[in-house]
Amino acid sequence: MPELPEVEGLRSFLAHELVGRTVARVELAAFPALKTFAVPLGSLLGQDVERVERHGKFLAIGVDGAWLVVHLARAGWLRWYDELPAATARPGKGPLALRFGVEGDAGVRGFDLTEAGTQKKLALYVVDDLAQVPGIAALGADPLASDFTEAAFAALLAEHGRTQLKGVLRDQRILAGIGNAYSDEILQAARLSPYALAGSLTAEQRATLYAAVRAELTAAIARAQGLPPRDLKDDKRNSLRVHGRKGQPCPACGTPIAEVSFADSFWNYCPGCQTGGKLLADRRLSRLLK
Repeated sequence: MPELPEVEGLRSFLAHELVGRTVARVELAAFPALKTFAVPLGSLLGQDVERVERHGKFLAIGVDGAWLVVHLARAGWLRWYDELPAATARPGKGPLALRFGVEGDAGVRGFDLTEAGTQKKLALYVVDDLAQVPGIAALGADPLASDFTEAAFAALLAEHGRTQLKGVLRDQRILAGIGNAYSDEILQAARLSPYALAGSLTAEQRATLYAAVRAELTAAIARAQGLPPRDLKDDKRNSLRVHGRKGQPCPACGTPIAEVSFADSFWNYCPGCQTGGKLLADRRLSRLLK
């Protein structure tokens, strides 16, 4: 799933490619993906793109008086074309959800939004106010915002003191933009158990976790800057130390990376760095094995 750094990479790329250009094509291929109807999708045509913003994991393309908002969900992605395919996007069984193009120097340039798999959760919104997108309206703090201080982070941990750290980091209503992969990386960098309760941390542990949040996300964004969309997912996959590395040695201590699996997802941790050598039971509500 694209998380804050990848979405920020897409935002930066699209801002460079789209802002100042006129929308020439907007073609919906997956009708269930469009979640709003008050502002017609076709009303974007002929409008100039004024800005591209990121809100948590949401991409928002702003034109005069309206926004096209995208949430890529788990299996969605953006495929960029310097020259869009001439064929009109049509509904079908393939992965294509939306085709969006702007007037280029020669022809129409733009992107396709695609979604792999059978669980279609990619979401599109056309609104005149970003607060009309429920997911954006409910977002928690941006962990990279200038006003997200260590004190603000400590207050969030205190407010959600009985929630496990893995859950705090992934809950978009608490912290916006961090998902499964980067929460694994952050917790390993901070040497904290995913099952530790937010309210149980010492002042030193809170400071270490805050620093890890900022450092891991900032470094990932720096790697993503300037990369075209086709390279962002591979860059993320290749840079992860813990997530998706089951059985491989931890780069910090050499302990084999362990995994907790669920029906449709998994997450990883280092027993040596994070849980005092103990393995976590492979079910959602377990505690450390004794």
